[in-house]
Order: sequence, then structure tokens, then C-alpha cells
Amino acid sequence: LLKPLKKKGGRNNNGVITTRHIGGGHKRRYRIIDFKRDKFEIPGKVYSIEYDPNRSANIALIHYKDGEKRYIIAPLGLNVGDTIIASKKPDTDIKEGNALPLRFIPLGAFIHNVEMKPGKGGQLVRSAGTYAQLVAKEGDYGHMRLPSGEVRLIHLSCMATIGQVGNLDHENITIGKAGKPRWLGIRPTVRGTAMNPVDHPLGGGEGRSKGGRHPCSPWGQLAKGLKTRKNKRTDRFIIKRKD
Repeated sequence: LLKPLKKKGGRNNNGVITTRHIGGGHKRRYRIIDFKRDKFEIPGKVYSIEYDPNRSANIALIHYKDGEKRYIIAPLGLNVGDTIIASKKPDTDIKEGNALPLRFIPLGAFIHNVEMKPGKGGQLVRSAGTYAQLVAKEGDYGHMRLPSGEVRLIHLSCMATIGQVGNLDHENITIGKAGKPRWLGIRPTVRGTAMNPVDHPLGGGEGRSKGGRHPCSPWGQLAKGLKTRKNKRTDRFIIKRKD
């Protein structure tokens, strides 16, 4: 359930930095997590709840009846010794940790780890403390309210897990010192006004300059509120934009 995770330092195969502010940090191993929840009708017992350095949520180690072990994202209220199940039957219990198709989930129930395409594995709502809710069902699709406030159409055959993601205290963590982001693999961010003109649109000027234009990235893309979403293909699934 563990595999090595190699550090890339934000660089691609040419050694060019493609993502800034990445590098260093404590060594990690990737925890293989069951986002698909495709072990149907086999009950599993929660053996332990563990820390995972690769995400904000905690993870739970599940021992299944047939001997297999898997990690899942630990929802709020899931405790060691609880039994959970993934099922495609309409009479499955609506309780934390159980996974079932949206078709059988009642409106308004807290859900997480939601698939966008049936069988692809959960992609939405996996971060600590998050939850989504079904607001309506219409034909083959359900209207789902996401943590951002966006309402979007999701096929009712998609799986979701019941409950809110645990580790609610994640948002209260104090960073405390400059060294802590470095442990997490985050490098310093330099302000544009502190750079030279060659490096940034806001760079240069004698003494401290006021900038004199809208805040932007080193490539001139506006930073405050510019819409950058390009995926037109899935626009038809979005009913209400995020707030």
C-alpha cells in the first residue's frame, strides 16, 4: 500500500521549472488509496486511522472480509472497529464510510469522494473537512452542490462515499515559522516588485516603486479575478457557477 514518491522539484523532463515554489521538504512515500471503492458487497473493518503526508485528510486502513487491505479517505465520525461496505444495492445503510451510487443517496446527505464519470474513481471533494450535497435528481443526472458553491450535473451511476471528510482541524494549523513550508516542500515566493524588469512586469524602478499596474504573474497574466477556465467541453454540466 506504499510506493516510492520521487521528488521532481517542479521540473519537467528537460529540467525546466514548470511549477514555481516547489522543492526540498521531507521525504514521503505515496499511500495507495482506494478512490474507486469497487469492492462491492464485501464488508470491511476499520483497522486504524493514519496520517498521510500527501493530502490534508487522514486515511483509514480497512481490513476486508476476504483478507484484502486498502486505504480510504477517513470521513468524520469513522472510528477504529467500525464496519463499512461499498454496495450497488438500494437498501444499503446511509452511514459514514459506506460507498454507493448517487442514485441511492438521499437528497441533502453529506457525501465526499465523488466520481465525475462512472467507474473512474472519486475526483471531487477529497480535501479535509469538505462535503458535497445532492440537491436534486433529474433523469440520469443529479444536481450536486460542491464546496465552492458550484452546482453541477453528475451521472447517477457515479459512486460517492457518505459523510464529511474528517480532520476538520486542518484549517486551524498555524504555520509559525518560515521553516515549516520548507518541510512541506514549498519554496519561497518572491514579490514581483522586488524583481528586476527582466524577470517581472512589476520589476525595476529606482528605490521602491509602487508597481503602477494591476498585480500579475511573471508572464503578465492578471492575478485578481481573471477567469482562466478553458474547458468548454464540460460547461454543459455546470448549472451554477461557483460564488
